[in-house]
Amino acid sequence: MDEKNLSARLTAAAAYIPKQARLADIGSDHAYLPTALMLEDQISYAVAGEVVEGPFEAAKKQVNKLKLNDTIQVRLANGLDAILPEDQIDCIAICGMGGTLISEILDKGFQKRQLTGKERLVLQPNVGEQTLRKWLAAHEYTIVDEAIVKEDGKIYELIIAEKQETVPHYTEKELKFGILLSKEKGPIFKEKWQKELEKVEAILASLAQSQSNQEVKQAQMMDEIALIKEML
Repeated sequence: MDEKNLSARLTAAAAYIPKQARLADIGSDHAYLPTALMLEDQISYAVAGEVVEGPFEAAKKQVNKLKLNDTIQVRLANGLDAILPEDQIDCIAICGMGGTLISEILDKGFQKRQLTGKERLVLQPNVGEQTLRKWLAAHEYTIVDEAIVKEDGKIYELIIAEKQETVPHYTEKELKFGILLSKEKGPIFKEKWQKELEKVEAILASLAQSQSNQEVKQAQMMDEIALIKEML
């Protein structure tokens, strides 16, 4: 990957990082996001956190190669343990992992008081978006923006959250389909839920063939199908 040319999903995430932010990129992989933003003078400081040795070494190599050691710290740490109080982080990016895992990372950070509530959260789950939205809602975060992007046949949602003075109340439908995505209903959104619909319909068809009593499960699947069809 060219230093300044990010992949489609990371380009989408980069658009939500505030100008001159002090960024913590958790699960930074090759530190592609912070290095690209630093080269463009979009951020003032960054921490690239990695929990796995291989990607940690790759991130260090990338930062060294680009001579960005003064402004980007690469740290081998679990989740938000990568952040120190003196970093004065005001934006946290967690991209390209499951929504449940992102929720767990945030939750541990919340318990350890590594989340101050002053940070903008730029989150990009590839599955389990509803779980993540539920965590944000339960911890009184406002979802200020959303986007959806497709890369290499995979669909990623972007959820941007901040603490605001008023506490939002979201419906179950908004938590499932997205607060803004469900209103916009763009082509990638429709493609995602069309695929989901086909998957649920296939499960329902297989339940009908089952020898055991599957009435409860069938009713759940039928409700799910009705909900998705209504959304589409």
